Amino acid sequence: MELNKAIFDRRSIRKYKDQPVSEEQIKELLWAASQAPSWTNSQPSRYFVAMGEARDAVADMLPEFNKNNVINAPVLIVSCVKKGTSGYGKDGVARSHLGDGFTYFDNGIAVQTLCLKALDMGFGTLIMGIYNEPAIREYFEIDDSLEIVCVISVGYPDIDPPARPRLSVDQLAVFKK
Repeated sequence: MELNKAIFDRRSIRKYKDQPVSEEQIKELLWAASQAPSWTNSQPSRYFVAMGEARDAVADMLPEFNKNNVINAPVLIVSCVKKGTSGYGKDGVARSHLGDGFTYFDNGIAVQTLCLKALDMGFGTLIMGIYNEPAIREYFEIDDSLEIVCVISVGYPDIDPPARPRLSVDQLAVFKK
């Protein structure tokens, strides 16, 4: 898929076809996400994939509105970050004024890469930031060294939503010469 097409066609999908996605296809998405850049190649992102009965269990850990958005999505991916990685030197001292904030920045790059690859493979995605964090942490036995960032649904889209309005470059940027 041509890059501009992917950037401009990616949408948050809130209705999916009842069609399976294979583990191999999800591994391809995660491989693409692993290629995203990160601070000193720290690669802070980690993923927990829910398919089948596990998908249903994790869907029950979403608020009702998100649960309704992912009814037929066959896969839910929990994206996490390893704390204290991006933004830090090898000595463990923060090099960025953002501290752990750069870790979330790096995860965002990886998640966007995953979503663009999903579009390229014919899938739709929805990135969700509201979920029952303690329940997900317990279900996957996620220890305290990881922070849960988002849950991503993956499946074949059953809708083609229009693009939502975007701010102009002049509203987003300040140029100084």
